[in-house]
Amino acid sequence: MTPRKRWRTLFFRGVEPVSGNLIRLLQNGADFFPALIAAIDAAHTEVHLETYIFNADRSANAVREALMRAARRGVRVRLLIDGVGSRELPVAWLDEARAAGVGVLAYRPLVGRWRSNPRNLRRLHRKVAVIDARIAFVGGMNIMDDFEPVRFDAPRLDFSVEVQGPLIAPIHHGVEHLWHLVTLTQLQAEKAGPPRIKPSWPTDGNVRAAYVVRDNFAHRRDIERAYLAALALARDEIVIANSYFLPGRRFRKVLKKAAARGVKVCLLVQGHTDHPFFQAAARALYRDLLAAGVAIHEYQASELHAKVAVIDSRWATVGSSNIDPFSLLLAREANIVVHDAAFSRDLRQRLHHAIGQSAALAPADWQRRPWPQRMLSWLAYGSVRFMVGLAGGGRWV
Repeated sequence: MTPRKRWRTLFFRGVEPVSGNLIRLLQNGADFFPALIAAIDAAHTEVHLETYIFNADRSANAVREALMRAARRGVRVRLLIDGVGSRELPVAWLDEARAAGVGVLAYRPLVGRWRSNPRNLRRLHRKVAVIDARIAFVGGMNIMDDFEPVRFDAPRLDFSVEVQGPLIAPIHHGVEHLWHLVTLTQLQAEKAGPPRIKPSWPTDGNVRAAYVVRDNFAHRRDIERAYLAALALARDEIVIANSYFLPGRRFRKVLKKAAARGVKVCLLVQGHTDHPFFQAAARALYRDLLAAGVAIHEYQASELHAKVAVIDSRWATVGSSNIDPFSLLLAREANIVVHDAAFSRDLRQRLHHAIGQSAALAPADWQRRPWPQRMLSWLAYGSVRFMVGLAGGGRWV
């Protein structure tokens, strides 16, 4: 089997890739929100939008206004928000959207007041929009302004993709299925609306890609397996940008093996964090990775929220899944995996620009890290493992 054929076969282990797609990389809200709103404003029949956070800021309100405009002209509009991530949305804000005809459901509303209650850890973390079963958006960007809630001189670093082509079919099926599932579990009555439509893709695209999801049923490990298969084949370079990076032993072992065989392995992680406890847990792993030859850079220009990777400038993924036990074992996630040199080179160039705005961690400094800091990191790491176990996430390996 030729190296090219091995890549095409193994990169998509556990998922079904399809050819003939147009996939456009979108960076930050400056690219994402105008494209999403334009697609909603052009909708004729149906809009599905799933998100973890739907904020009540200026950028998010522009999306809400577009959803309301679509509903008022007779488009079936379904908005599925996470019950924890979007729990602070004002009731009046949601009621106004419903009054305009937008169907709104909350996925697993908050149980009690404690967000870290194990029953609250299984979240809808994916960010997906499908318009007229013709165009889709998949990635890491929530419906919130790039400068909220923490303001920096630069926008939050994040990515999504715009998808047209036959890959629309599984994406559309996925959002419809989850909407009906939540409707059923919450005993909600379906409103009458336009007839269901079948996906279409009038494009001349040539990109080979797969839609990879993680759920608690048939696709529990698909995203992790896609990563591991690609990492095992890397020969030149691995670049991973991940906002919450806390991989299990198997994932770390594959990264260290890649570095040992001469692959340049580079991790871009948060420098500024909104979860100091989680960052402390992640830093428990840095000493071992750095000693194995893995380069780690902490992003300094703003907040890092990306969940992307590029391997050998030919394989890339963009999505919502962090490389941590909450994403890989508990949450509903969605990534696009792309086998295309042009797309991969584009994403790689943007990540290397971000690495230039980051602080490189020195292996010697982490070998001499004071023991109180090491102890606190390992206590945080152990606490994360304990929470995952209580939530029934299974074995974290």
